[in-house]
Amino acid sequence: MNMITFMITLSLILCTLLTALNFWLSQMSPDSEKLSPYECGFDPLGSARLPFSIRFFLVAILFLLFDLEIALLLPLPWASQLQSPTTTITWASTLILLLTLGLIYEWMQGGLEWAE
Repeated sequence: MNMITFMITLSLILCTLLTALNFWLSQMSPDSEKLSPYECGFDPLGSARLPFSIRFFLVAILFLLFDLEIALLLPLPWASQLQSPTTTITWASTLILLLTLGLIYEWMQGGLEWAE
């Protein structure tokens, strides 16, 4: 099996697995909080001069930090044609593992919680 077929198969299996996991673990119970309008971390019906919550900016920075993985993993299909594609897959897996561990750490520290 050549490397491109392997990468396409691995991507398809991973996408299918993550989609099934999302449908299995998601909570489908809308309440009044989920159905209400939301504007940047504060009530949209109040005064427009209220300061922003610092938590909004922290979550935005965390999003940008973890969103950079797309830029780092984008050349992966072209890198799989190098002389040692197993090294490429190893580095990509290491990067994804490191980002996953960082996300778990932030989650455990309460960095993703909006209100404490």
